Amino acid sequence: MLTNNWKSELYRLLLWLGAALVVGWLLNLIPWALAFAATAFAARAIYRLHQLQQWLTHRSAIEPPEASGLWGEVMDHLYRMQQKDRRERVRLRALISYLRESFTSLPYGAVMIDAENNIEWSNHAAQTLLGLRFPEDTSQQILNLVRAPEFIAYFESEEYSKPLEMSSPYRSGMYLQIHITFFGKRSRLLFFRDITQTFKLEQMRKDFVANVSHELRTPLTVINGYLETFADSFSSGKVGDTNPRWARALDQMLIQSRRMQTLINDLLLLSRLETLPQANQHDALAVRPLLEIIREEALASCGGSREITIESDDSLALIGQREELHSAFANIIFNATRYTEAGGKIALRWYADGEHAYLQVQDNGIGIDSEHIPRLTERFYRVDKSRSMDTGGTGLGLAIVKHVLIRHQARLSITSKAGEGSCFSCVFPLARTAREPLVAQR
Repeated sequence: MLTNNWKSELYRLLLWLGAALVVGWLLNLIPWALAFAATAFAARAIYRLHQLQQWLTHRSAIEPPEASGLWGEVMDHLYRMQQKDRRERVRLRALISYLRESFTSLPYGAVMIDAENNIEWSNHAAQTLLGLRFPEDTSQQILNLVRAPEFIAYFESEEYSKPLEMSSPYRSGMYLQIHITFFGKRSRLLFFRDITQTFKLEQMRKDFVANVSHELRTPLTVINGYLETFADSFSSGKVGDTNPRWARALDQMLIQSRRMQTLINDLLLLSRLETLPQANQHDALAVRPLLEIIREEALASCGGSREITIESDDSLALIGQREELHSAFANIIFNATRYTEAGGKIALRWYADGEHAYLQVQDNGIGIDSEHIPRLTERFYRVDKSRSMDTGGTGLGLAIVKHVLIRHQARLSITSKAGEGSCFSCVFPLARTAREPLVAQR
């Protein structure tokens, strides 16, 4: 349509110039007649441009001025575009209003943050939970208003795969769970909710386990002591002729009491790992001597029926708590001996690449189906419950490993296939290592 009008406008110009040429020829003033015609046509175009400019600047809410030909079509086209844009803006404003009302009605706090870390919008729950006010805090830096160190570290890390749990800097005794996601061009959406009740229930559970374990420890120690005394008396023949069934019963009771004692010790250790603050002082540990001690303990427990080898980068030290790391490594290695048949091989490796340091325990044992791997660090979770009595484990070993590694900014990686063995890797950040020759520690 515009193309046809453009041709019409050109045709009109040619007719105008042709008429001027005829008049000029009749009057013998051809140059003046053509100049007058061109000036008149240009003046008309300038007037139409002025009309268009005035309409776009001051009268965009009304219909365009009347015009014919190409100018009329251009103005009508612009008018239709304006109307479409106006309807789209109304729709978008309604959608934004709807979304804001939805977020406002949420019991969870919601904050929109732009690419410069300025607050764009927040709902009412954000004021209740975190003290952010809308619209007073609009365009304020989020890190200037929420100054909790753990929040600042989490926000600046840009690693939001896991939520942050922290005490509220606004209300004493409140605990929050915070989720952050990116959207648009580096803008962020921050969600947070009150988990105070969940936190208190979890704390009650931890306290209950710790208190019960502590209270059971003393009577169990007494029972275990008497059972050992009776067992020694039977084995030495001090009690005379006695039915052999009593000896077998005492042996079974002693085995189970020792197993219960190990379970209680593991529960207390796990409770300490969960509740005690992380120590500020860490030692630079030589890993090979630590692995050699654990290897001797593991071989003693299985009667030397497994082959355990050690490969270690002896110039690479691990910075951490010796007792906690010994417990974590021992749990992994003892698990490998339990689930590897006699004659099997277990390889211990300590090394680093350009990003992490690794303590790797690989065996050729019975392996684990992939469906069980995500739950292995849960308390008391067992892949094969029928083997629990045979292996003598408490079901807490990998839970202890998990908490020790968390306290050392590390993680546990597990790969396994049923019937082909398993590989457990403790993955440490390079900041937890040091390159220096160390004297063996025992």
